Amino acid sequence: MTKKIASIIIGSIFLSIGVNIFLVPYHLLDGGVIGLGLIANYLTGVQAGLFIIFISIPIFTIAWVYKRAYFYNSMHGMLFSSFSIDFLSSTPFPYLTDEWLPPIASSIIGGILIGIGIGIMLRYQTSTGGTDLLAQLLATKINVNVGVLIFVVDAFVISLGGLLISFDAFLLSIVTILFVGIFTSLCTWKATYVDKNEL
Repeated sequence: MTKKIASIIIGSIFLSIGVNIFLVPYHLLDGGVIGLGLIANYLTGVQAGLFIIFISIPIFTIAWVYKRAYFYNSMHGMLFSSFSIDFLSSTPFPYLTDEWLPPIASSIIGGILIGIGIGIMLRYQTSTGGTDLLAQLLATKINVNVGVLIFVVDAFVISLGGLLISFDAFLLSIVTILFVGIFTSLCTWKATYVDKNEL
């Protein structure tokens, strides 16, 4: 339990730094509900974390009904990461508004930090929930690989962002989610490998 709590706190800090310091200044996106939260923030000014909580309610309701273990494993991660994103965005940090890095570097570093944050949480059987949680639930029902479903959802989110924000944001966000995926996999690979060898 102590390790799980620590993973939620540390993972959320990495995630919120990646989002606020490296993605927000260029209106870049991550996939899933974080990406939807950022789109809402860029277009309306609503807090991204608050929007993430709001849009996650029906997903967590489904999880409560059909797969309660997923609900418990993701609820705390979703709430704390959403709070962290909004808390950091409200702090007087100069890099939150200034374009202080080349866009491509910012998209890469942001993706790395978000991937590490998500990977740390997944390593200890927790997550930010959202569309990843929805993909897990759907995968058990329609017998499709969960990674494929997550990719489809992420592609839809950044495509929507490209239409509503800019084509440049779309291209850079592709780079971001690529590095999110790579570093999430690197953080979880060893744990998965050990688990399989212990069976």
